[in-house]
Amino acid sequence: MSSRADELALGAAKARRLVLRMIEAGRSGHLGGALSVIDIVTALYMSELAIDPAHPAERGRDRFVLSAGHKAMAQYAVLALRGFFPSEVLDTYGKLGSRTPGHPDMHKLPGIEANTGALGHGLPIACGMALGARLDGLPSRVFVVMGDGELPEGSNWEGAAIAGHYKLDNLVVFVDANGLQISGRTRAVMDMTPIAEKFRAFGWATEEIDGNDMAQILEVLARLPLATQQPSAIIAHTVKAKGIAMLEDTAASHYWKPTQAELDAAIQEVEAQIAALQMEAPR
Repeated sequence: MSSRADELALGAAKARRLVLRMIEAGRSGHLGGALSVIDIVTALYMSELAIDPAHPAERGRDRFVLSAGHKAMAQYAVLALRGFFPSEVLDTYGKLGSRTPGHPDMHKLPGIEANTGALGHGLPIACGMALGARLDGLPSRVFVVMGDGELPEGSNWEGAAIAGHYKLDNLVVFVDANGLQISGRTRAVMDMTPIAEKFRAFGWATEEIDGNDMAQILEVLARLPLATQQPSAIIAHTVKAKGIAMLEDTAASHYWKPTQAELDAAIQEVEAQIAALQMEAPR
């Protein structure tokens, strides 16, 4: 990997540790999807988005919408690393009145652009943001992270049609295709493959990458938009619960309620990853 990719991989590992910090505070949470998508979220916030933590409501900023709102721990962890709020806020996860609820709430934390969690809503919301930015003459781009498990929701395809019709090339979607959802394999629950072809049918430019490979994420980001006058859809093939071997690619990781021994083992594993990446980091 390049030095920049190495740096961001270390950031993603630190974000994984913060996710476990939230699990430690709340004793449970939607771990699997948060860890599958965290490399993408890290790359976006740390390297791509035109944002300023000191001025989170700046009018011409880029927007990020986490359509799969149950993966909020990934966003919280990266927002804290990016300096939007102190990391101590994460220790309230799972507590009554917390600013870090189970799904993102734009009224509780800076950097959250939309309340999400009812699956299928994020893309239509983002279409409105992207079209609004164009009408207002703003440079803003809108990035969406959605899961393959939410693709059967019809509102996604209404949004896909709108984006294609209006040629919203300031709109970028990452589909976190980890192949699993709460009730099992996505292909068994509702097979939406081939995903890229479906987006192309609505007028999108598409690409497929390894969504846990930081170098591949950075390479595709450097080529945005994938085509002029077309929205971009990046199908990111990921591993659910990436980074914790005992949970990787399991439906059981979707919502994790660990024993203390399981949590301790996961923390030890992720901290070892951080130490190894720090050793490799350029000096």
